[in-house]
Amino acid sequence: MSYELNDKIINLVPYEPISGDFRIRLDANECPFGYNDEFMAMVDRAVRNVNFNRYPDPVCRKLREAFASFYEIDSKNVTVGNGSDELIFLIESAFLKKGDTMLVASPDFSMYEFYSSISEVGCVRYLKNTELNIDIDELIDIVNSENISLVLFSNPCNPTGQGVSKSDCKKLLKSVNALVVLDEAYMDFWSEDESFIKDVDSYDNLIVFRTASKAMGSAALRLGFAVANERIARAISAVKSPYNVNSISQEIGSELYKNKEFLKNRTKTIVQNTKLLYNELLQLSERVEDFYPYPTKTNFVFIRTDKSSEIWQYLKDNSIAVRLMGKNLRITAGTEYEVKEVISCIKKYYNL
Repeated sequence: MSYELNDKIINLVPYEPISGDFRIRLDANECPFGYNDEFMAMVDRAVRNVNFNRYPDPVCRKLREAFASFYEIDSKNVTVGNGSDELIFLIESAFLKKGDTMLVASPDFSMYEFYSSISEVGCVRYLKNTELNIDIDELIDIVNSENISLVLFSNPCNPTGQGVSKSDCKKLLKSVNALVVLDEAYMDFWSEDESFIKDVDSYDNLIVFRTASKAMGSAALRLGFAVANERIARAISAVKSPYNVNSISQEIGSELYKNKEFLKNRTKTIVQNTKLLYNELLQLSERVEDFYPYPTKTNFVFIRTDKSSEIWQYLKDNSIAVRLMGKNLRITAGTEYEVKEVISCIKKYYNL
């Protein structure tokens, strides 16, 4: 007799991002700026505070308090995960039971639907309109008619860069019995006025995600945050692994979120570079056919073009990595230099 993998995993392929060394990487929506010398000195001090022979703080007290202070919320509403991916999987697997159905929007972050298959729950895919927006009334009708237990979408959206207004999200929350998870990984680039991070106590069916990987420029730390009312937050904390976030990430993250002015100013620079990228791509679209950059509320631009594969390969041949997504490209806003370089390269592709 021999052991066989089960049907849900037997044909899975491990995630493999684009490999190789590139002079410019604009494929993963990462922050283009590293830590300065002063911040690295802080990192060194933080690491020296770690007791490597001890388990991490299971409730991430210092980190939760620093994160909560940054966003001016109560730390009791915050649960920390080993990246938002852990929290997504955790909530789908623990808050849903066999026979339940969740809903995702499409296009959106692919891991939402992937984790539903691993968790063995049903998943309904809501298709966005031609402008890649969500019709909130249509979505509400589907959630109620299909008896959906959990609704999960990114806001603003990865990969489209579009956002659902706060008024529409309020309507959704008040019109369904489902748990609504708003992944606000890119909200720092849009507007805190559109965020629900300060409103979780007003809803009994809301979880908000945030991350240290994007505007905070700390993808290496793998820090994700779930913000919810105290009842839901307690449930998330109860089902997570006891020592899920390592001590090094906790110490550095605790110091990271104390640097509010530095982080806010750096985010403003990224937003400016994103506007530069979008405006340059928009001007380019006026000179070539079948090239449409969508307006964005994130740190990247989503482009529809039948030439996506050819452009992607041309950029790759010129040591510039961007994300290929079918007939679309997703280009992260890097430094001002990197933005100008990718625009120059695309122009060369079109002989402009």
